[in-house]
Amino acid sequence: MQVLDRIESIEMYRLLTMYQMLKLETKGMKHSRGSVYALIKKEFGLKGTKQSVLEQFGKLIGKTE
Repeated sequence: MQVLDRIESIEMYRLLTMYQMLKLETKGMKHSRGSVYALIKKEFGLKGTKQSVLEQFGKLIGKTE
């Protein structure tokens, strides 16, 4: 088990979690606390469909699959 104790590590964990949540939203699942799609669009100024925002956000955080 790894402890995330630096601000950068915690922020990267948050971004990766948001990325995975958005992947699930593109497959039809919903989050109980609202749409992470809307949160990502607002926070990072991205536009488009869920799939295109997923691709843009993945490039932004360096996540390519």
